[in-house]
Amino acid sequence: MGKLESRGEKSFRIFALIVLIIVTLIALLPFLLIIISSFTDEKALTANGYSFFPEKWSIDSYKYMLQDGTKIFRAYGISIFVTAVGTASSLIITTMLAYPMSRPDFKFRNVYAFIVFFTMLFSGGIVPAYMMWTRFFGITNTIWALIIPNYLMSAFNVLLVRNYFKNNVPLALIESAQIDGAGEMKILFKIMLPLAVPVSVTIGLFTGLAYWNDWINALYYLDSPKLYGIQNLLTTMMNNIQFLTSGQGGLVTSGQVIALPANGIRMALAVTGILPILILFPFLQKYLIRGVVIGAVKG
Repeated sequence: MGKLESRGEKSFRIFALIVLIIVTLIALLPFLLIIISSFTDEKALTANGYSFFPEKWSIDSYKYMLQDGTKIFRAYGISIFVTAVGTASSLIITTMLAYPMSRPDFKFRNVYAFIVFFTMLFSGGIVPAYMMWTRFFGITNTIWALIIPNYLMSAFNVLLVRNYFKNNVPLALIESAQIDGAGEMKILFKIMLPLAVPVSVTIGLFTGLAYWNDWINALYYLDSPKLYGIQNLLTTMMNNIQFLTSGQGGLVTSGQVIALPANGIRMALAVTGILPILILFPFLQKYLIRGVVIGAVKG
């Protein structure tokens, strides 16, 4: 009977593995098509459409982009800085707010939970937020305009971390640390944060993606393109390309009109925007899986 069960389990694992490989390939094919299309000649792309086996290869799209190489590298630097600082600040604020809310001996935990939950249901809107950030906080045309509004703290993340602490960190562990003379800050940084690595990486990944893909804050609060991140720069480049192709149909260089690889550039811009995430994600995947699994099981 045991052999039959082991064979059945082995057959199921093989079947599940095959299904997961197929699903993974289906998920990866769009990214592969985008990358191949970005290296496809514009004429072949216009004539034959997007294909995994292009008729002719070309790097004209990337050549056009690298004409403004300094701007691209600066935009990458700004996006990396904003994503790193914003994500780290968000994790610190979220954890420091979630920790006291998870403690049953904290008298105002329900008041804090109500305030946090209230912000999930109601919002003042774009206009009041814009007036607050520009008039009272004066973040216009500063790097803080890309960090503070919208993403610095998420009520959902606070409640998620609070529930994680409540369900996965025994109260006896905290009481033991208090008996040994540990203060609240020491308990938070020496006990709670190391135990919260899975959920911290999970919400950190989502927050980092939000910061990396953000272009709204720059649209609202920046007048100078010098502080544009990669997403805003790519949007600006795409608008310029559309203007050139709809107007004169090409780019004038040394007295000659050069046809712009408009379709290929769209794909190249997409690759430029998602490439860092594709590189970083595999290193964080194991923590993401642990955070999702542990967060779904009550202790």
